[in-house]
Amino acid sequence: MAARLTILGSGSGGNCSYLECGESRILIDAGFSGRQIRQRLATIGRTPETLTGILITHEHSDHVQGLTALTAKLNVPIYCNRLTREALDQQVQGRADFRVFSTGSSFEVGELSVDSFSIPHDANDPVGFLVNTAFGKFGFLTDLGQATKLVLERVRGATALLLEANYDVKLLNEDSRRPWSVKQRIQSRHGHLSNDAAAGVAEEILSPELKQLFLGHLSRDCNTPELASAAVTNRLAGIGGGHVRVAVVSQETPSETCCFEADPSVAASAFDPAPAQVSSS
Repeated sequence: MAARLTILGSGSGGNCSYLECGESRILIDAGFSGRQIRQRLATIGRTPETLTGILITHEHSDHVQGLTALTAKLNVPIYCNRLTREALDQQVQGRADFRVFSTGSSFEVGELSVDSFSIPHDANDPVGFLVNTAFGKFGFLTDLGQATKLVLERVRGATALLLEANYDVKLLNEDSRRPWSVKQRIQSRHGHLSNDAAAGVAEEILSPELKQLFLGHLSRDCNTPELASAAVTNRLAGIGGGHVRVAVVSQETPSETCCFEADPSVAASAFDPAPAQVSSS
């Protein structure tokens, strides 16, 4: 038995991650169409019908656009805070099973314990998550303009982390298609993390427990996988973080699925994505 994590895709066009541990199977955000999410789950032998719940970080469309399709036929609980739920009431058509939590609180989803915490971004009440399992702790930090002390404290000790590395500062400042006001918003405290800022987060939270770092939400115009990866891996290499695997997440295709076993000395590794026998209850 193990925990398995797949980033189904991350970028301005959609964000969605899948985590399973035993009979508990969750999505963190649902930012692709329902059809796309189903297709991406199928690549790892999974279906939406087996989901235990969907965690929502905030109400922007690239994090929630698949909710209506997923909940139209499936009674999958949606976990979000009050202000996000109020925003989603206008976006999610039909009846949905909302489970509202208070930002900063912890709650249970099946056998998973989920910690929520506030992050700075231009949404109603955006949050990050740390999902605690018997096989490690899994953090999700996308869409934040600054890694506050609170954020760093909450994800320190994570086994794996999805971390935003949205833009290269030089490429953003030289981009002729974005007006200066947009560039200011992106680089503001409530905007997005640069490659250098992501490297700073990796440095701050580095620990023996951290095995896997996924870099997500890369700008198509103002970043490249090579620049993002180099910024983070070079920083980690200089402080003894060579044990951390760094992978850049694609918008178009799911990441490698990583398996985490109970022994903390076991590094993350790919697993054979054959369908597992699970209960659909």
